[in-house]
Amino acid sequence: MATREPIPTYVLGVGMTEFIKPRGLRDYPELGYEAGIKAMLDAQINYDDVQTGIAGFNYGDSTCGQRVFYQFGMTSIPIVNTGNACATGSAALYLARTMIRAGALDCVLVVGFEKMEPGPIRDKWTDRAKPTQLSRQMMEDMRGPAPGPPNAQYFANAGREYMEKYISNEGEFVEDFAEIARVSHEHSQRNPYAQFRQAYSLQAILDAPMICPPLTKLQCSPTSDGAGAAVVVSQRFLDARPHLRGQAVLMAGQQLATDSPRLYAARSAIDLVGYDMTRRAVAAALREAQTSLDAVRVCELHDCFSANALVLLESLGFSGVGAAHEMVRRGDITYGGRVVVNPSGGLISKGHPLGATGLAQCAELVWQLRGWANNRLVRDVDVALQHNLGLGGATVVTVYKRADGGKNAAVSDEQIAKSSWLGYNPAVEARGFREADAAKVRSRTARSEYALSDTQKKIEARL
Repeated sequence: MATREPIPTYVLGVGMTEFIKPRGLRDYPELGYEAGIKAMLDAQINYDDVQTGIAGFNYGDSTCGQRVFYQFGMTSIPIVNTGNACATGSAALYLARTMIRAGALDCVLVVGFEKMEPGPIRDKWTDRAKPTQLSRQMMEDMRGPAPGPPNAQYFANAGREYMEKYISNEGEFVEDFAEIARVSHEHSQRNPYAQFRQAYSLQAILDAPMICPPLTKLQCSPTSDGAGAAVVVSQRFLDARPHLRGQAVLMAGQQLATDSPRLYAARSAIDLVGYDMTRRAVAAALREAQTSLDAVRVCELHDCFSANALVLLESLGFSGVGAAHEMVRRGDITYGGRVVVNPSGGLISKGHPLGATGLAQCAELVWQLRGWANNRLVRDVDVALQHNLGLGGATVVTVYKRADGGKNAAVSDEQIAKSSWLGYNPAVEARGFREADAAKVRSRTARSEYALSDTQKKIEARL
């Protein structure tokens, strides 16, 4: 029996809410609804076209996805709820792509959302074994107890191990991490969805309150409320809508990797934060995409802490072993350098609502490849790379390409407004929407005003 060729899979539409401080101002049904409506408006589809819904979240009851998706329509389609730590959003994308590539589906709506609590991430369950229990014990055996939240300890220890291996001057090492955060905060000024949009000097970052040495508060991603969404479609679905080909982005390569025995055998703080998973995932994704890292000039990577960004530059292959700090010092992680890392501001500054992070990274790279992110555009690129990591563990690396095979160029806000159902450029402006806009994409055949409740009214009250 002949093996069927995998079906090319595209991101046709994306949508986001602003990422905000977790102060109980917005609940997850509203956040997920806003992101999903925007993604469908962007893709110019109706919910009746959607064959399966995938929801990604970590904090919530088991069918929170249904609570969000029923607002679009009660069409009886399968709705799958996923959770994979901080890689949840990208794991949901991976599931959508896998089903479409296999020929099972033509159109999937993915919505990732999170409503979090103020302060550092805390263990929610105290009556059962923790997923990271063994790695946490190993970390403390190797490095001893440390101040600060456990997640910060993981990445601070990885940073210190890197310093011990490759950097002789501790003062320079501390500044390298602060510089990564400085770049992220500088980039975020141009992202209308970012939780923080303020630039900081290197000294201000160094002087911020210490969380876990050497990581200060401005080098740590904040807890956040927010949502992101993507419409993922098959080649057949796109071919039936040739007028949208210019905005479709090919998911050219993707790999979801989990840990190998090396996690515990290496006894390395760097391996405990996903180094090996990342190395294997990026190699597989690039191989499937039939491209090399040399072609990648824009990247959204999982900089939950500045120490992690440094380690990832090496594990992704952007630098040689022990040379990531040299990239930072040369300015090779920002505009004019080797690769623009996190033009969105990254997790450090954009925010980190766990289930939404992978979708937000996807949205940023889609806007970059379309040429819509014209206030922060990385020009003349045709390949982009996304990295999303969850301790416990999972790493997802996705390689995106323009569907037309060309390179991006800036598209004016006026051009986008004319052709888009949104009526404006969502890459540079965060807006809500009216009921008439939502009506275009909510189900025509199975709409439930009871399921929608007062969500649309809340959206319009914020306009």
